[in-house]
Amino acid sequence: MSVDEVLTARAALSRLFEPSDTVGLALVAAAGPVQALRIATGEQTASPALAAETAAYLSSSGSGQGSALAEGLKRWAPRVADLAPGRDLDAIRRLGGELLVPEDSRWPESLRHLELGMPLCLWMRGTLARGLPVLERTVAVVGSRDATGYGLSIAGDISAGLANRGYTVVSGGAYGIDAQAHRAALAAAPSEETATIAVMACGADRFYPAGNDDLLRTVAARGLLLSEVPPGSAPTRWRFLQRNRIIAALSAVTVVVEARWRSGALNTAHHAAGLGREVGAVPGSVYSANSAGCHRLLRDGSAVCVTDAQEVAELAQPLGTTAADSTAAADAEQTGSAREGAATQADARTGEPGGDGGKGGNRRAVQDGLAVEDLLLLDALPVRSGTTIDKLATVAGLSPPGVRAGLARLELEGLAVRTGADLWRRGRH
Repeated sequence: MSVDEVLTARAALSRLFEPSDTVGLALVAAAGPVQALRIATGEQTASPALAAETAAYLSSSGSGQGSALAEGLKRWAPRVADLAPGRDLDAIRRLGGELLVPEDSRWPESLRHLELGMPLCLWMRGTLARGLPVLERTVAVVGSRDATGYGLSIAGDISAGLANRGYTVVSGGAYGIDAQAHRAALAAAPSEETATIAVMACGADRFYPAGNDDLLRTVAARGLLLSEVPPGSAPTRWRFLQRNRIIAALSAVTVVVEARWRSGALNTAHHAAGLGREVGAVPGSVYSANSAGCHRLLRDGSAVCVTDAQEVAELAQPLGTTAADSTAAADAEQTGSAREGAATQADARTGEPGGDGGKGGNRRAVQDGLAVEDLLLLDALPVRSGTTIDKLATVAGLSPPGVRAGLARLELEGLAVRTGADLWRRGRH
């Protein structure tokens, strides 16, 4: 199995499978990427022994049934015709990027802690000559998109302080806390270091959200921008949620600066806690809905209270080490520049999928309670014009019968509307 075969196979599988498709990932673990691609596309039939091994991987992860592989093959079939791994690899290379795979020695070992949830590959832009930072030198700084001036100021102070101490700041590239974390790290880190890493929910060829275009270009130039989905992929609620596990796995510590009760940042914190990583939360006003999620983490004992970069650095240090280096670096901190622009960023708001659910932090969102298949289908439904079941199957990565069953469930909830002869669009919920 050559390097090119592995790259091509994993590139194709990343388009065929949705992130965290446990059946697909179990098939790859059992058969290897090249043979898994042949089976997933119908070119080859899985032997009884291989099917049993795949089922064993699923059983060990607590997911899947005996028919999971057969159902997966039906789910993947609509996407087979669109596979063009050579085109995707050419696209990332034209942007100066590359595809990083687990067979590469540069693959972050920390991602293997995700076990069956480890991504198939990482589509990357940036300077990989220095390699990826080691786990002990990376910290995730996450929080609400509708951040307050207080949250932006603290996020900037913590991120700049960490960058001054030689840490790489990991975040998700979104508005609010994410953007401030990236911006402060870029401002404070020496030019020769990997200042920050942005983990995207869309293809690495897209700078999303559009309002952060310039920032994300700078991240790609001075840090790393990565995604587990191939070029051209659109962001969806499911992909936002799944990229959070990568942010958590890449980082020794995850710090939640500001988060509403239902914030997606809490999802990142829960992934980190599940991996046995340290979680920090910044306290805020008891009257602020933007800090309700942080207070929830602190009350549940899921997080440690942190208020500055020094306290975060102490969490990141392995047991038995001292904070001498971090304390010395603190003298070089310039938090004023990190605070600069916080007020102007406070009004940056977005309705992108996976957000905090608007101002009503405790309000039920339309996707609450939906099964994974229905969530994928809801993301695939167009808002205005209707689309066919076959098209929905391709976009959502589901089988046509699965799409029909899901549409019936969504229609009962008022989330899907039939607009013509078997044409469907999203309901106005």
